[in-house]
Amino acid sequence: MHRGVYFDAWFPRQHCYHPSLPPRRLRMVDDLVDFRATVLVWASMGGGSLSLPYLEQEAFGPVDARSRFYGFVNDSEFIAACHERGIKVLGIVFEAQGWEFPVELSEEEDAVLAINELRGVGKRDWMGLREFSSNRYPRLWPPVERYFPGGLVNSDGEPVTDLIEECVVRDIHQQPCHAHWVECPDREHQCFYMDRNNPVWREYLKAVIRIQVDAGVDGIQLDEAELPMGAFQYGACFCKDCMKGFRAHLHDHPQPELDGVDLATFHYGEWLLERGFDFKEGRERTPLFGAYYAFQCLAIKRYFAELADYAREYARSVGREIIVSGNFFNLEPMYLALADDVDLVVTEMRNTTYRQPEWYRYVAAFAGDKDVVVVENPYGGVVPELIGLLAEGRGHDLFRLSLFEAAAFGANMSVPYGSWMGSVIEDSFHAPHGLATEIQAFLADHEHLVARPTANEVAVVFSVESTRELIGRADASDNTLNLRDESVVVPYRDLTRRLADAAVPFDVVIFADGVTAPDRASAEALARYATLVLPDAYALTDGQVGALEGYLAGGGTVVVTDRVAASLPDHERVVTADRTVLDDVLPHGRQVDTSAAVTTNLQHLADGSYALHVVNYDYDAVDDAVRPVSDATLRVRTPEPRGRATLVTSDGRRVGLDVVHEDGVHVVRVEGLGVYSIVVLHDGDLP
Repeated sequence: MHRGVYFDAWFPRQHCYHPSLPPRRLRMVDDLVDFRATVLVWASMGGGSLSLPYLEQEAFGPVDARSRFYGFVNDSEFIAACHERGIKVLGIVFEAQGWEFPVELSEEEDAVLAINELRGVGKRDWMGLREFSSNRYPRLWPPVERYFPGGLVNSDGEPVTDLIEECVVRDIHQQPCHAHWVECPDREHQCFYMDRNNPVWREYLKAVIRIQVDAGVDGIQLDEAELPMGAFQYGACFCKDCMKGFRAHLHDHPQPELDGVDLATFHYGEWLLERGFDFKEGRERTPLFGAYYAFQCLAIKRYFAELADYAREYARSVGREIIVSGNFFNLEPMYLALADDVDLVVTEMRNTTYRQPEWYRYVAAFAGDKDVVVVENPYGGVVPELIGLLAEGRGHDLFRLSLFEAAAFGANMSVPYGSWMGSVIEDSFHAPHGLATEIQAFLADHEHLVARPTANEVAVVFSVESTRELIGRADASDNTLNLRDESVVVPYRDLTRRLADAAVPFDVVIFADGVTAPDRASAEALARYATLVLPDAYALTDGQVGALEGYLAGGGTVVVTDRVAASLPDHERVVTADRTVLDDVLPHGRQVDTSAAVTTNLQHLADGSYALHVVNYDYDAVDDAVRPVSDATLRVRTPEPRGRATLVTSDGRRVGLDVVHEDGVHVVRVEGLGVYSIVVLHDGDLP
């Protein structure tokens, strides 16, 4: 797995200003080496959503002697320094953001005296995408024609001289929408929510990609990958290109509600307003919402792939190979179809908590055979509290948990290095250097004990179609709060939480709906599981029914809870259970059985050994430490027996354990289960 660093490098005690990241220093590379970093996400050259000339200054601009004195470098120089230490750097493309900043200029408009944080000097004006596309500052910026020799032309064949007016997301009343989550409320700057469905904006983003590749990035990270679906929270988008696209979608996917309607002139927004809908209140009950959602899912797949393909093609045209990634936020199902287009899955989790093993098992299922890097989110979780604890010299075990938990359950949690704290809190997240170095050293030195394949006997099905409505209700809050309505019971979430709490290791199998993402269910993929649990999976595709039939024919057991699909095969090994009673959910018993209050995941290592990853969440706020489990007996069933056992603790100790075999189960007694431990069941010497 990669060892990622969330490398915004924003300053402490100051706003995390988008889109431009602070200047880089050579000393930062030394820190990254200490962290054993392999890849940096959100790492370089975000200023393209201010203007292309500004982006070029980030990449190649001169650095004055005073700044050189302290090792400041431009971004292309920083990337080269990272390459010397074997660290990959991703350029960040803020796809949804179109910026306008207050600026103070010299009288001749040939020098910027202040921007964003003003000083009360010079001439006051605005600087951003609007001014770039209209060639407002010829003494400061090259003309737009330097980057687009034929100019920019929209889908109506009209020349474009105002990128924001042309490409902004619009609500049902045709008002432009803002990306509120990145606008600092005590600043005058403005960030408009841009629309990738507009071909002009895609051409602009391709120019951003070209500059980043020319500066030497190892990969392109497309932030806000669901653009413009994230604008649903603002009642959008009803711009001309979204309406054109939806008309084409309706032509190919007729809807009974529109029988007799002339699709050539149909405007979804006007049609809704005539019927009293505003696409904000009760959006999921809005007429044609399902069709519109499907259209946008297909659109984000098409245009994300277009940019991903372009990035690779342009890099090859200049003799380079790069990787492509995105920000898949909480890995909601709308991102499933995009996963094929990336080399590395990056997720900005919706809610960062101190305990979320079941979410990481979903993450592992989503990523499949690809590496995944997770970053924390300051909204709707524990990050502000954790930063406060760390500032007081406390919370070290809580921070250890955040990184070790991910490794235990199939992902990589990045180290924060000046990472995002939202647009309100004036601070950024820096982990204590020694603490981060300690954790990363353990993960690097023991990466041979961390594997993507598991030996878990139980798999839980996440049915996209069955969970969509409930999760939509539970997670209805916008992305400046990320609140979750816990009164909405989502059976899938409830069951996986119960399994994790009971130390039952499990995998997740995603059943896509076959419309917004391909349905890839197969009996072959399910065959390795003794038990397949379908919590509230009442909607199954024909392919999923066929996969279940093949799985049952091969001897598997299906357990269903809550609502049951009418198409589910009628078979003696289809068992109905109460999801709150785990003994009923697990007809073959528990693969890991222990009285210790821990959570586990059983990974299958490359040498054939089995690594039981054990996470202990028993944090005592008074003592500011996780209470170790002093004496625990673990009963572990594996596909094949192993003769030896070794306990590896997160401080690097190795302790040989006695193994007793009882009816195909390994029984080991363990003393001192701390925050994170690995019990390796093996035959030969442990490397």
